[in-house]
Amino acid sequence: MKLQTDTTDQLFYGNEILQLTVLGGIKLEGLDRMRVTIKIQEQQSSRPPVRHNLDLYNDTQLEKFIRKVAEKLEIGTNVIAASLSELTEELEKYRLDKIKEKEENLKPKIRQLTKVEKEEAVTFLKSKNLLQKTNILLGEAGLIGEETNRLLMYLIFTTRKLEKPLHIISLGSSGTGKTYLQEKVSQCIPPEEVINITTLSDNAFYYFGKTDLKYKLIVIEDLDGAANALYPLRELQTKNRIVKTIVQKNTKGETKTIYLVVEGPVSVAGCTTWEHIYEDNANRCFLIYLDESDQQDQKIMQYQRLKAAGKIDGYKQRETQEFLQNTQRMLQPIKIINPYAEQLILPQTVFKPRRTNEHYLQFIEAVTFYYQHQRKHRTDKTTGEIYINTTLEDIENANMLLKEILLRKSDELTGACRNYLENLKEYLKIKKKKTFTSLEIRTQLRIKESTLRNYQNQLQILGYIRRKKDVKTKSYTFELMISRDYETLQKGIDTALDQAFKQLTTKEQ
Repeated sequence: MKLQTDTTDQLFYGNEILQLTVLGGIKLEGLDRMRVTIKIQEQQSSRPPVRHNLDLYNDTQLEKFIRKVAEKLEIGTNVIAASLSELTEELEKYRLDKIKEKEENLKPKIRQLTKVEKEEAVTFLKSKNLLQKTNILLGEAGLIGEETNRLLMYLIFTTRKLEKPLHIISLGSSGTGKTYLQEKVSQCIPPEEVINITTLSDNAFYYFGKTDLKYKLIVIEDLDGAANALYPLRELQTKNRIVKTIVQKNTKGETKTIYLVVEGPVSVAGCTTWEHIYEDNANRCFLIYLDESDQQDQKIMQYQRLKAAGKIDGYKQRETQEFLQNTQRMLQPIKIINPYAEQLILPQTVFKPRRTNEHYLQFIEAVTFYYQHQRKHRTDKTTGEIYINTTLEDIENANMLLKEILLRKSDELTGACRNYLENLKEYLKIKKKKTFTSLEIRTQLRIKESTLRNYQNQLQILGYIRRKKDVKTKSYTFELMISRDYETLQKGIDTALDQAFKQLTTKEQ
């Protein structure tokens, strides 16, 4: 007789002599044991059943149980032992089937595109002004504003298919929509290639399967909640592989060293309000600062009102997301060569130029990769490998999207402090003054006292503002000492990139 599994809490097995019931089912975890609560009774008998809790893999417990059942039911031990052996075999098959079923259910279902869907996706990828059209679709997928950031993030997510993928961290004050932006863009990536994580324990990454993360996009909702797991994450980003050794005991009690190996490459995205805390991770990532302007606030609030009024077409948004997912499925790994790389020199003002230069060149590759259906496929005569070349159009598009990134990379101030300083400058310009008090700025710009104090301290140390004491009132005021640094820095970066591109264009002609 087969094991009856109509209900998972009660499993039935019987033969001509005995009826065996496993009460409460069995645990799927821990294949080295099989703890059960079992009830045994005779078929067609009024004798009370025997109930007991034991591990069917433990010979000592099993032998005692067999003798107990034989005594109470007055049946031979051979019959009971054979019945329990048959039950154990059936339970093993049942458990393995359940584990396999659970694993299959956890795996995202890979969607097979129809011929029409493939043709539509490829036609889109071959269209003119591809980046502009992609950005429009991102807006239709539910992303409000953040035109540059959303397109930049989408392209970085696309690099998960490359051997050296890019990574991104979204920065901004609490409640500015960092998680929303990241979530909405990731919804435009095929779900089978995205791993969403809310929190992580210290060793969480080591317990993924060897290839579970390979060519995946890892989206971390809040980096603050994953602080302890950042070291293995950095190693995974840099080396595309992490290894951990652990000691385990086998069934004989012998200790054995086991290697836990998890392979990349992976593309990582995360959100945080604390830029300076994650400096080591930030050095490996593109940093984007969310738009906290009044105009962006108005766009989002208008969208919220329209959604509440039932005027947002949710079906169309999901349809757009699925279309972008399909276009991603039609992008295939391919080697990229940048024939202009030697002439692409970053401005000298950029901090940590080695890593930034690598990011710059990789992002140009990302744009080329996205345009792969518009680039001529070439063959390396020596190796036979197929590749595509970066074009001037790719460099121009990359420069357009990266100017703000490079500007932030060149700034000695953190992004949040820079935003405060620029708002302060604008306020003082309107008021036509150079001095201010902390109380005045705190109330006018609506900033928390502790946050304002941190900004002021940073600006004083770097010489952007100076604190003065009023002799008459004996109160302190602050004076703005540097007012046009950001404009000068921005102009320098724009000029350097534009001149480099102009020289390349001239040579081509």
